[in-house]
Amino acid sequence: MSYIPASNSRFAGKKIHIHDVAMRDGLQIEPIFVPTEQKIEMVNALSRTGLKKIEVTSFTSPKAIPALRDAEELMKAIDRVTGVTYVALIPNMKGAERALSCAVDELNLVLSASETHNLANTRMTREQSKRIHAEIIKAAKGKAAVNISISTAFGCPMEGDVPANDVLALGDWFVEQGATGITLCDTTGMANPGQVEQICEGLIDRWRDIELTLHFHNTRAMGLANALAGLNCGITRFDAALGGLGGCPYAPGATGNVCTEDLVHMFETMGCDTGVDLDALIACSLRLPEMVGHDCPGQVAKAGKSDRRYPAPADLEEIRSRAQARDLADSAA
Repeated sequence: MSYIPASNSRFAGKKIHIHDVAMRDGLQIEPIFVPTEQKIEMVNALSRTGLKKIEVTSFTSPKAIPALRDAEELMKAIDRVTGVTYVALIPNMKGAERALSCAVDELNLVLSASETHNLANTRMTREQSKRIHAEIIKAAKGKAAVNISISTAFGCPMEGDVPANDVLALGDWFVEQGATGITLCDTTGMANPGQVEQICEGLIDRWRDIELTLHFHNTRAMGLANALAGLNCGITRFDAALGGLGGCPYAPGATGNVCTEDLVHMFETMGCDTGVDLDALIACSLRLPEMVGHDCPGQVAKAGKSDRRYPAPADLEEIRSRAQARDLADSAA
């Protein structure tokens, strides 16, 4: 899909990597349990859209998040498409062992930049989380990549501002431990584009050998703007959720993630190369309302792509004739 001539866009041909997290981050907040068969079908369909990563599930306690209680069954049943990385969120060593037994490609570990949120989300202090995550990184070496998602990186709904230096220090520590990726997460949509640029400027050089990803929520309708701010800093990896699903049960005020198809549409219209078949992605999104039992906040699936064209009014020529007649009447006068 191409909307503007490459010569008109400074982002022409820029490679963008899109990671979809709807099957985990999206479904974890839903009050219903989506049948495993439907999840398998959706993951398999998403796998063939050109997405670079898909976060399939979380190996957490079924009591904590019942919506994801089928993690093993789901991960073992999906088709593995070449070029797609299949990810699972991991809360602890037990979860890591379960995930590794299912041949997960990447373990996604979560630690909050704010102490209050980390306690609420994981029932551990940040130092306790760091010790456990360091053990998981060692256990996963040679078996799976390990990404660290730093939650509340742009602000905490309970503590407020989070010092950027605290976020960067956490990232530095995990790089030293051997993490292969870092995701900075705007957990409740508190970020703004200026803040994103301030925090992300220079990170590509700071964490040169790390896959750096940004994860935005659209709580205050700034998700796409924040993604663009990240792109301006050279970051090319972004999490998003199909249909704009999402939210965190331990983050007051959190709503859906940036919508995957909306994000892909924005980047593609700018001349970027996401490698994603947007029509196939929209087709997946249109299946979501029936799956979760409610409408989804994504916009492109509703409005269509911006190159969508509609027929002119049936009486256009009559309208044109009347307009021309007015010109003739005005000139005669």
